[in-house]
Amino acid sequence: MASQADQQPDPAASPAPSPRRRTMGFAAQELRLISALVVILAIGLFLALPFVLSIGAVVFLPLVSAMVLTILLSPLADKLAGWGLPNTLASLLSMVVMVLVILLALTAVLSPAIALYDELPQMIATVGERFSELRGNLSWLARINDQIAGITGGTSAREVVLASPSLLEKVAVATPTVVLELLLTIMMTFFMVESRVRLRRRLVLQRQQLDASLKAARVMRAVQDRVAAYILTVGVINLGVGVIVTLGAWAMGVTAPLMWGGLAALLNFIPYIGPMAMVALLALFGLGTAESPLVGLIPAAAYLGLHTIESNVVTPAVLGARFTMNPVMILLALSYFSWIWGVAGALLSVPLLLALTALVDHLGKPNLIGFLFGEPLFANNLLELAEGD
Repeated sequence: MASQADQQPDPAASPAPSPRRRTMGFAAQELRLISALVVILAIGLFLALPFVLSIGAVVFLPLVSAMVLTILLSPLADKLAGWGLPNTLASLLSMVVMVLVILLALTAVLSPAIALYDELPQMIATVGERFSELRGNLSWLARINDQIAGITGGTSAREVVLASPSLLEKVAVATPTVVLELLLTIMMTFFMVESRVRLRRRLVLQRQQLDASLKAARVMRAVQDRVAAYILTVGVINLGVGVIVTLGAWAMGVTAPLMWGGLAALLNFIPYIGPMAMVALLALFGLGTAESPLVGLIPAAAYLGLHTIESNVVTPAVLGARFTMNPVMILLALSYFSWIWGVAGALLSVPLLLALTALVDHLGKPNLIGFLFGEPLFANNLLELAEGD
């Protein structure tokens, strides 16, 4: 009978790992290290980019705005060029159409607003009276607060008011920058639209491999189709919202119904924040002009009901699953680009998010959560493909 030591396998007799397996193991560790460095660099870029873009807003904001407008106007310029017009003339006409639409929208909003400017002091005084009445009804809360402060020995704090620039001074300082950014945006947009064909050829034909050329063409087409289709579809929906608000304001006897309809259409381009601002404006205007607070809040309540139907029924049914995005991602993009460029960043946030989503869908979506638990950063693991060969 053999001893127990003789029955145990000899460690030296076990087969050693093949050189190919050792090479693949080292390659896997190297790939994971490179992926970790890519993630760290991406996080650093995400945190540092707002400071660079905000400091250089005079350059970067017109550039990004021109890129988005180029994506929007390229189908129109291609259509005009297909009718036999020269490329330069087709690009110029598309720019003229865009400028006319913007001027028409601003005229619909600003003209009645200027006419109502003389009534603004009276409306502000009326809103102040409404809030004074509300504060008088809640005076018992102030008395309780004073009694608690007397029991705890609290003393009234001294209020320090710092002088700040007036509204006219802020407008005077900001006007040259806004005019410069607007001129740069128009010029960049025209030259980008005019050179769109050459840019496409360079992007597609100057690739060394056929697969790279096909992927570049698909990515460019996906970004243009997704962003342009989204902006045009949402623009039609917002136009319908503006028409309904105009008719509703006219039926309720609200002053300047065309202004409220145009304002509703424009603010609806900003997700979540725009409709909230519209409700607040209608509420303040109603409180400042109506005979009673309840009557003054009717237009704001009616618009809130309209927005609820539009955002939960109409827009999802029209856009469909193709443009469905995570609300958290929309709010993150809205806050991120608003932090960088203010109102202009809020308007550009959704088109930029759509463009980035199209790029990620074609170039590969990173598996960030799985990467933390040891999985590859991208779904197509090159090492697994090599082992399969």
